[in-house]
Amino acid sequence: MFGPVHLRGGVVVPDDELAWRFSRAGGPGGQNVNKTDSRVELSWDAERSAALSPALRERVLERLGGRLVRGVLTIAASEQRSQLRNREAALARFVALLDAALAPPGPPRRATRPSRNSRRRRTESEQRRRQVKAGRRRPPAG
Repeated sequence: MFGPVHLRGGVVVPDDELAWRFSRAGGPGGQNVNKTDSRVELSWDAERSAALSPALRERVLERLGGRLVRGVLTIAASEQRSQLRNREAALARFVALLDAALAPPGPPRRATRPSRNSRRRRTESEQRRRQVKAGRRRPPAG
């Protein structure tokens, strides 16, 4: 229905790697929700996908590790009343997630020392905080 998914870096996920499931959704829709399967689940097996090179697969598995269950990414959408709109929403989320996961890593951080002004501001802040807390103490007995 939607065809292959084109991602960053020329990666193309074929349509047959995407698994769609439909079920009844709660939420808005009135009596319609009791009759139609408008909730959509999109599943994609990242571990076994032929669309990814070994290096890209490793990057995707590392970056999406918290969202994967046994190497499978699942995205659910049930915000809209129609199944088609929910399919479009799920696919858009899938593309956004994978594009972010496929992005090359940024440049490494260059270590720098804090500036003289930032050190001064930090010590002044610490001193103000100390005075606030000292004002809460009990006065010395004597």
